[in-house]
Amino acid sequence: MLEESSVNETLFRHNIDATVVEQAVKASHTALGKRQKSDGHWVFELEADATIPSEYVLLRHFLDCSDVELEQKIGVYLRRTQGEHGGWPLYTDGRFDLSASVKAYFALKMIGDDPEAPHMRKARAAILHHGGAERSNVFTRIQLALFGEVPWSAVPVMPVELMLLPRKAFFSVWNMSYWSRTVIAPLLILAAYKPLALNPRGVRVQELFREPPATIKDWIRGPYRSVWGRVFAGLDKVIRPLVPLIPHSVHEKAIRVTVDFIEKRLSGGGLGAIYPSMANVIMMYRTLGVPDDDPRVVQAWEAMQGLLVVKEHEAYCQPCVSPVWDTGLSGLAMLEASTGAKGVMPAETKAALEKAAAWLRDRQILDVKGDWAINAPNLRPGGWAFQYENDYYPDVDDTAVVGMLLHRIDPEKNRTAIERAREWIIGMQSSNGGWGAFDIDNNLEVLNHIPFSDHGALLDPPTVDVSARCISFLSQLGHPEDMGVIRKGLDYIRAEQEKSGSWFGRWGTNYIYGTWSVLCALNIAGVSHDDPMVKRAVAWLESVQNDDGGWGEDCASYEGAPQGVYKESLPTQTAWATLGLMAVGRHDSEAVRRGMAYLMQAQDEQGEWHEAPYNAVGFPKVFYLRYHGYKQFFPLMALSRYRNLSSSNSGQVEFGF
Repeated sequence: MLEESSVNETLFRHNIDATVVEQAVKASHTALGKRQKSDGHWVFELEADATIPSEYVLLRHFLDCSDVELEQKIGVYLRRTQGEHGGWPLYTDGRFDLSASVKAYFALKMIGDDPEAPHMRKARAAILHHGGAERSNVFTRIQLALFGEVPWSAVPVMPVELMLLPRKAFFSVWNMSYWSRTVIAPLLILAAYKPLALNPRGVRVQELFREPPATIKDWIRGPYRSVWGRVFAGLDKVIRPLVPLIPHSVHEKAIRVTVDFIEKRLSGGGLGAIYPSMANVIMMYRTLGVPDDDPRVVQAWEAMQGLLVVKEHEAYCQPCVSPVWDTGLSGLAMLEASTGAKGVMPAETKAALEKAAAWLRDRQILDVKGDWAINAPNLRPGGWAFQYENDYYPDVDDTAVVGMLLHRIDPEKNRTAIERAREWIIGMQSSNGGWGAFDIDNNLEVLNHIPFSDHGALLDPPTVDVSARCISFLSQLGHPEDMGVIRKGLDYIRAEQEKSGSWFGRWGTNYIYGTWSVLCALNIAGVSHDDPMVKRAVAWLESVQNDDGGWGEDCASYEGAPQGVYKESLPTQTAWATLGLMAVGRHDSEAVRRGMAYLMQAQDEQGEWHEAPYNAVGFPKVFYLRYHGYKQFFPLMALSRYRNLSSSNSGQVEFGF
């Protein structure tokens, strides 16, 4: 790291030695370059909370295919991530989470931990103190039902006949998000058959309940987020006794339709390429009596194994993998470092990025109309998925980022790919001017109040961060005929600005992420840097800068904690904040210079950065993420951008990202 006295001197003089910046950029460029795979792509670990590795252990015991060595390593991970409060949080230093704690305790007991061991006694006491396993969320109660720990009446009624409802029906799965559809489809079959886990060791967790599950009558209860919650809870009671009366022929048809839906979307990446869907499919096939050596089961299991991160002493299961996202962002950082008057290894970097571009072009989805087409049947495919393979569910955010990278690498060579991406992005705009992550106008908010959706994340409505990325992409391309689409998007963004001047970051933590995303878009779209909304955003970013020159934000800001505040500065969020400020002409400001000094001071001798806190979110208040690559490529991007602007005649950021 840089000597502390050197950093302090930089802070007080408000001046940064260009040579020191260049050294930091070169070191980071080298470090990130070494992480590129031989075929051209990058992929980093994507970590969630204890929930996914715990469910993975339970899945193995559901199937009676335990792996003692692997499970012992997962046990090490689970014990390490246990909080001081006795349970498991959803992110670093987070508060106790009942559902994650129930699953982690169950998994550790499955692995073989003694229930009377200190860490287990502490976890059990915390769970009981917070209401017991009977007050865990719906997905946790489903896991418990699969092991016979609670009756299926503990789970909201979700008849498989839902899959027969057309798009216009209120409770249609087509009104739900992609992740909800892929999780629910195999789950409906499990709920229809109500299988019981093999559980060869007969492990039970009745000690986690305050009351015997058989005596509990109020499984579905508040607190409700609105009056609709009470209405739907009442509807659940009305529908439940009617489900057995559904004609057998209709029931069998619903199962066939559901299996067809699933198998049409199966691929080497698994259903939806996300853990819950993939696990449910494996349990579904076992329940339907499909042999384990059936090619469908083999493929589903191999996709599941691809999520594992196994190290020398511990292991965990990722919720999904992020190669396209990591490649797009790493590529942009490497590109920024290699361009300009002092570009690092421009020829070598160009060759490496050409390889990345070829890898990305091969993964553009051009011939599969995914679920998004239900709202845009005449739109041609042209997006990229987040994962290696997930053709039915391309990601709008990824597509915009990859499009911007390909455009910067070689607009002519990548013209066809870029134009298909542009066409698809334009077609995916929602009616309010914004963009969702995977769907169009997926905003039937009342569905988030049904009992099954106690997590409140059943939908995929437009968000500011994704919308900003789409505006950045279209503005970078600069087609005059796209101005109407861009203006509509800008109107949406303007209306979504918070009173503080920030913007909410749906897919990254949080207001710093959202504000950075928007400022990049406003700049490239031609919005004046003196526009009142820009000035308010700049003032907010500067107001939450820490004394050490960095920025940090707690995931608790998704739960009502102060915006843009954390107990320490973090490289990722410092990079976002400074990139946002530089985008709107503040590259020579004191705030940015102090941010650059912080990044250089925090860099290690290998040119990398370290941070433990989570930096993104799957579902606010429910599921958080830690992208291990963020702390590497975003600081490189920020330092390189600062270096390039310092030697630029205009001082203007000329790209959308």
